[in-house]
Amino acid sequence: MGLTGDPVRFGIAASLARPGGNVTGVSVDGGLGIEGKRLELLREATLGASRVAYLSPREGWASVFGLTLKDAAERAGMALIGPPLEPPIGEAEYRRVFAAMARQQPDAILVSDYNENMTHRRLIAELAAQHRLPAMYPFQEFIEAGGMMAYVANVDELIRRLGDSIDRILLKGEKPGEIPFYQASKFDLIIDLKAAKVIGLTLPQSLVLRAEEVIE
Repeated sequence: MGLTGDPVRFGIAASLARPGGNVTGVSVDGGLGIEGKRLELLREATLGASRVAYLSPREGWASVFGLTLKDAAERAGMALIGPPLEPPIGEAEYRRVFAAMARQQPDAILVSDYNENMTHRRLIAELAAQHRLPAMYPFQEFIEAGGMMAYVANVDELIRRLGDSIDRILLKGEKPGEIPFYQASKFDLIIDLKAAKVIGLTLPQSLVLRAEEVIE
């Protein structure tokens, strides 16, 4: 039991409602709409980005999450551009993909929550700055690595929900596999103004004022 991404997508649980086996916990994934929300915030930050690069393995592009994001972009009159990351995913592959993206002249970049991106978060933040791309990230760790902006699950809420599950198992004797995974529902916007300044971007004050955390 613990914190995870989408437990169904990663094969940890049969479903959120009935995990099965001996597992339950808290998912930091916000469901199908969360990437669309990140895209919306990124567009607001850039005052109307129309071409957004999506940094994700091919699996992410083809998943229901990737297809939902593409639909959201199209409805907003935006183009989602690649290419996907291909294995083996390491520094050379990230440099290849960023170079290919640059040739398509994106206005910004949206980084997916795949483990590969988390592992290479410092390199991704460096490449985004190098290419002067406003970037939206899925976890706070990307901000700590030098990223500009992240829309992340609220940690206090996740810990509280995890504590509730522990109480139900240890004190009430419930079976983990019968306790639904809790899916994050409260998210915080984190902005690093120093990272924005590095790429020459002045963020709208209306957006900065809505952020739960602003690094200056």
